[in-house]
Amino acid sequence: MRLKTEIWVQALILRASHGGAMAMVFNRGDKDAGGCLVRVNTLDGSSSLFSPIFGPEGERIWQERVESGTDNQTIDGLIEKDLRIDPDLWVVEIEDRQGRHFLEETVKKFR
Repeated sequence: MRLKTEIWVQALILRASHGGAMAMVFNRGDKDAGGCLVRVNTLDGSSSLFSPIFGPEGERIWQERVESGTDNQTIDGLIEKDLRIDPDLWVVEIEDRQGRHFLEETVKKFR
């Protein structure tokens, strides 16, 4: 049984907050089964963007979509494009100068 997206997002925001970062919902998607993007803004004009993929056993793995430190305008464009395709997409932004994502699942770095 999979956790509802809204609950998962709330837990991520809480983890970030407890870690000393600021996190907020940029776009609210379907509360039960919406997809999710996680943006990590390092407050220096650059960000990272993570999206989920599923592993061979159905587990969620987070894939870094672009190289760490990509300029914010490029990240904004990727998010806007994804939202045009899927308006039920959740977008969570974490502001953390250290670039921590607070994701507990496996995270694959950009190649």
